[in-house]
Amino acid sequence: MALGWQDVRDEALRRIQAREWTPGDLIPNEADLADELGCARGTVNRALRDLAEAGWLDRRRKAGTRVRQAPERRAQLAIPLIRQDIEARGQQFAFSVTDRQSAPLPARERALLNLSGEIPAQRVRTLYLADGQPYAFEDRWVCLAGAPGFDRDPLDRLSPNDWLVQFAAFSRGTLDYSAAAVPADVAGHLDCAAGEPVMVLDRCTFGPQHPVTTVRVYHAPGHRLRLEI
Repeated sequence: MALGWQDVRDEALRRIQAREWTPGDLIPNEADLADELGCARGTVNRALRDLAEAGWLDRRRKAGTRVRQAPERRAQLAIPLIRQDIEARGQQFAFSVTDRQSAPLPARERALLNLSGEIPAQRVRTLYLADGQPYAFEDRWVCLAGAPGFDRDPLDRLSPNDWLVQFAAFSRGTLDYSAAAVPADVAGHLDCAAGEPVMVLDRCTFGPQHPVTTVRVYHAPGHRLRLEI
């Protein structure tokens, strides 16, 4: 059976990690690798391109492909889904939309989304629960031009977080974590004292043509974040 590009990628990565191809080495060209592995040259090209995008190889036209002297391990991040975070902990997920209103974007949110004029938007505030206990409180502004249909969904089946990941086109975004004092109007939802420091996530996402959303998520006290590299 012919090898797929993932198989070729895995074999090439094995050779790099086993130091069969050492840092700085010029690796065999695509045609030679295709002959050796018994696959199409296009399959090898796809595999090496994936390793270059992951930071393992340096590919240059007419100069060949070399193993990077210091491989760049690039973080692969997806839009966080609170539901998945809770379920991964083995806990029961639930959410409640506490407030929802249509209004023009405030000046702060327009600046975050690089907008100079007013556009239709909705503000949605949502409490997320894990086994019935407060997990996070989300204060979100949604640009309706970037999320068609959002304003018509009752959000009784999907949380705003899940809805936007499923139905709003996403091309880029920003993500900031910080510690901040809980405002009084959020503290009650998280069962903590106003002013208590908690982990806060600020995120803006943009679609191909329109901004989608800017959101601030207050996590309950004691929340920990773990990333794998």
